[in-house]
Amino acid sequence: MVKIVEMDEDVTLKSQLEEDVGSVILLNKFTVRPEDVDQFLKLFAATTEMFKQQPGFISAQLHRGIGGSSTFFNYVVWESAEHFKRAFNRLEFRSSMADLLPNTVMSPHLSKKVAMCRLNLSLEPTLMHSGCNSH
Repeated sequence: MVKIVEMDEDVTLKSQLEEDVGSVILLNKFTVRPEDVDQFLKLFAATTEMFKQQPGFISAQLHRGIGGSSTFFNYVVWESAEHFKRAFNRLEFRSSMADLLPNTVMSPHLSKKVAMCRLNLSLEPTLMHSGCNSH
């Protein structure tokens, strides 16, 4: 079974699941042994397919460190912490967690967007600027 290590040692995922803050982002860091990457990706794809069927699921992305890294970051948007909690507690998810390789370390954490920056490109090159705003 996967080893779970809290991303924030002062705030547990369990306590975050009780928050009512609107939409949330699950940030999940996976540390995978290089020889286990292919199997991890297969299990991750199957788990994501299960999540996609759950109420409140909005989107998911998986990112991998560059330069030969076998560290992955999962970014999943949910309508609420409650929606994620229901999906997280489903038997299908729990059994897929048991399938993860024993040397895999997972660090899940729920977050809420507080700021966003992007480059705004207009049709006129002289009007290019970046914009940041807080939420």
